[in-house]
Amino acid sequence: MIGLFNSLPLRGVVLHNRVAMSPMCQYSAVDGRANDWHVVHYGSRAAGGAGLILLEATAVVPEGRISPQDLGLWSDDQIEPLARVVRVIDAQGSVPGIQLAHAGRKASMRRPWDGEGAVPPPLGWAVVAPSELPFTEGHLMPHALTEAEIAEVVTAFADAAWRAHAAGLRVIELHAAHGYLLHQFLSPLSNRRTDRYGGSFENRTRLVRDVVRAVRAQWPGELPLFVRLSATDWTDGGWDMDQTVELARMLKSDGVELIDCSSGGNVAGARIPVGPAYQVPFAERVRREADIATAAVGLITDAAQADHVIRSGQADLVLLGRELLRHPYWPLHAARALEQSVDWPAQYLRAVPKATPAPKGG
Repeated sequence: MIGLFNSLPLRGVVLHNRVAMSPMCQYSAVDGRANDWHVVHYGSRAAGGAGLILLEATAVVPEGRISPQDLGLWSDDQIEPLARVVRVIDAQGSVPGIQLAHAGRKASMRRPWDGEGAVPPPLGWAVVAPSELPFTEGHLMPHALTEAEIAEVVTAFADAAWRAHAAGLRVIELHAAHGYLLHQFLSPLSNRRTDRYGGSFENRTRLVRDVVRAVRAQWPGELPLFVRLSATDWTDGGWDMDQTVELARMLKSDGVELIDCSSGGNVAGARIPVGPAYQVPFAERVRREADIATAAVGLITDAAQADHVIRSGQADLVLLGRELLRHPYWPLHAARALEQSVDWPAQYLRAVPKATPAPKGG
C-alpha cells in the first residue's frame, strides 16, 4: 500500500516522498526579486525533508501582485535571484516548484503586518478583473479586462513559465483559486461578462484553459503542471464541486498532471466549516471522478493523519502550509513517528534520534 513516504512519479520528475510545502506568500521581495530571506526560508524546508517545495504565488505581471513585496517573474532580471533559491532546494534533494499567479481584483494590498486595506497609486496600482466588481470594502474598484488585455494575461503566464524553466524550477502550479484572477473568471459571482469569457461554464473556464495550454506549450513536456482550484466558493450560486470535477477532466486533457484542491477566497465573509483536513473530501472526489492525481491541503498537521490521506487513496500528495512554518523539519519527525527510514542532511546525522530498544522479556 502506498504511504506518505513512498515516491511519487509525475512525468519525468520523481518526488522522494508525498509531503509538499504549500505556496505561502512571504511578502519580502524587492521589485519582484527573491533575496536572502527566500534562500533561508525555502532552504530550511528542503533540508527538513519535504519532497516538493512550491514557492509562493509569483506574479506574472507587476499589477498581478497581491502586495508590492510579492515575488515576480515578469522580467528576465528576476530569473537569477530565483535560481539561487532553486539551487539551495535542489542541493537538499527536494524538487523545486513555483506557483504562478495574477491577483486580479485582490491586488495592490498592504502586506499583513502593515495593516489592512489597499495600497492606492502612486505606491500601488490600478487593479483588473473580469467585471467591475470590487472584492469587498477596502479593495480597489477593478477595471474589467478587454479581450485584448485577456490575451496579454495569457501571454504573460506563458512567458513566466519560460522564465521559471530558465531558473531551474521543475514543477509549475497555476493559481486558479482563493479569489485571484483565474478564479474570478470561473465564478459567476465575480464574472458578469457577456462575451466569450462569461456566462456559460465553457466561457467562464476559457481563460484557465487558455492559460494552461499556453503554459504547457512553453513548459517542457517532461515536467509536470499543476493547477490549484478552489473546489467551492462556499456560497450559493457560486463556483462549486460539480464544476470543479468537470473542469479537472478538461484540464487533464490539456496536459495538467495534478489538481491541488483548496476552497474559498472569492466571497468575503463566506461561512467556511474549517476543521482538521476539511478540504480532503474535495481531493478525494476529484481524484475519483476526474481520474487525475490530486493534492490535499488544509489543516493537515499530524503524521498519521497525512499518511492516512495517502494510504486511503484520498489524494496523491499532501500539502502542508502553516505546519511547515511552525516546524520546518516536520517530514523528518513524521517519518520517525511512522517508523519510516528517510535520509537526513549529512550535517545533521549526529542528531538523528536513536531507535528506542524493545523491552527485554521477563
